[in-house]
Amino acid sequence: MEKQKKFVIGKLKHKLLEKMLSEFVSPTHLIDDRVVVGSSIGEDAAVIDMGDKYLVAKTDPITFVTDEIGYYAVNVNVNDIVCMGATPKWFQSTILLPAKHTDEDLIETIFRNIHDTCKSLGITVIGGHTEITAALDRPMVIGSLLGEVDKDKLVLSSGAKEDDLIILTKGIFIEGTCIIAREKENFLKEKGYSSQFIEKCKNYLYNPGISIFKEAVVSNNNFTVTSMHDITEGGLFCGIAETAIASKLGVLVNKDKINVLPEPSELSKLFNIDPYSTISSGSLLISINPEFARDLINLLAKKGIASQAIGKFTKDEGEYLLLDGNNKEKTMIYTEVDEITKIV
Repeated sequence: MEKQKKFVIGKLKHKLLEKMLSEFVSPTHLIDDRVVVGSSIGEDAAVIDMGDKYLVAKTDPITFVTDEIGYYAVNVNVNDIVCMGATPKWFQSTILLPAKHTDEDLIETIFRNIHDTCKSLGITVIGGHTEITAALDRPMVIGSLLGEVDKDKLVLSSGAKEDDLIILTKGIFIEGTCIIAREKENFLKEKGYSSQFIEKCKNYLYNPGISIFKEAVVSNNNFTVTSMHDITEGGLFCGIAETAIASKLGVLVNKDKINVLPEPSELSKLFNIDPYSTISSGSLLISINPEFARDLINLLAKKGIASQAIGKFTKDEGEYLLLDGNNKEKTMIYTEVDEITKIV
């Protein structure tokens, strides 16, 4: 009998996902011709034609964290909606709670977290589902968010063009840093890290923050950006590859231009994980015509958002290259399996 292949925690491999999509949810399987963007590697959300505007729909779970889980759930869905150029409007969630570790305070905290975060972003909570289950050992929240966008403002990951520059905002390993600090606080203390260091890492949730709302809106409202993509599981290199796959292009990335923030750099060494392949909600990838890249970087700086050009898209589909410190080209290795899965 043939041995069944084991799967690891995290995203499905792109090849397997592409197989599933082509067999079950490709355009040939669509029933409603109003679907403008359906299931596709690299695209952040679905798009449906509702007449004068597009409806943009996204769902995303929170599985790595317990602390501030409602804040995470709203923001990771918001990030994908705003990457499409859309305004987030209506939020639902499925809240699954562990039978052995749930009390009223936990339930109230998650509900308050979700509602307060939505209120701060002008989003209406419209429903969902909550249940206590024996199948989990910690809470899980699956968010679902709807937004809308004027048809001429829609942005797709598949819109990147040859020679477009790749702009990275803030830096990398943002979400991973706050996850580690919040889930591994006692371990960090045992290793001798100060309370000040740990608190700073925990506060990465808010500063630099896992939200890309501001930079996405500023970019799309002031420039014709060709694509925007949220860096989640798999980290920076996976995010770049997903945009390249969607746009049928190659990439050339300059590793020296990538901003690895100080605290993530320290945690990378401690846990022996690759910062370029660690979850980083809060980092936004933008592709733009080189003529306008400097103006965009300057405008983001004026809004308090650091950014830098880290590479460009090339015509060589499937060729992902990385310039090292000696200016030599090598293959940019990416993985769908996030480094954070090694430790949480």
